[in-house]
Amino acid sequence: MNAQAPAINVGISESDRQAIAEGLSKLLADTYTLYLKTHNFHWNVTGPMFQTLHQMFMEQYTELGVAVDDIAERIRSLGFPAPGTYSEYAKLSSIPETLGVPSAEEMVRLLIEGNETVVRTARAAFPVAEKAGDEATADLLTERMRLHEKTAWMLRSLLQ
Repeated sequence: MNAQAPAINVGISESDRQAIAEGLSKLLADTYTLYLKTHNFHWNVTGPMFQTLHQMFMEQYTELGVAVDDIAERIRSLGFPAPGTYSEYAKLSSIPETLGVPSAEEMVRLLIEGNETVVRTARAAFPVAEKAGDEATADLLTERMRLHEKTAWMLRSLLQ
């Protein structure tokens, strides 16, 4: 099929859709980076809290795996390609890579920081979506913020 696809006409201008997609691309990069970090910590956690953290990290990376798909599909729905390589994520992400194997307590601290970073990234993308009247993206961002704030609270509670 060589037929030209019709232009996207969902009530959001192309420039607004592009700005929203750019914000979502940063969110996707942060979410994927946090997914990888959480999965790494799941594999490598040790110590007296092993069972609790191993299970908690698995629940978290599983949810993040679904989230990256939701975010990428929203970018595609807006008519733009979703970034999908480590080199793109390295440029777009605000979450630093963790080298080596930190202690269990440091893993929890790093995941608190990572979840809060994702919240800030989602929050930064929100005004563009709101201004454009993009309720679908605003809903996605709100849900991501809610979930990552809750995850950060649960992780923080382990250290108190």
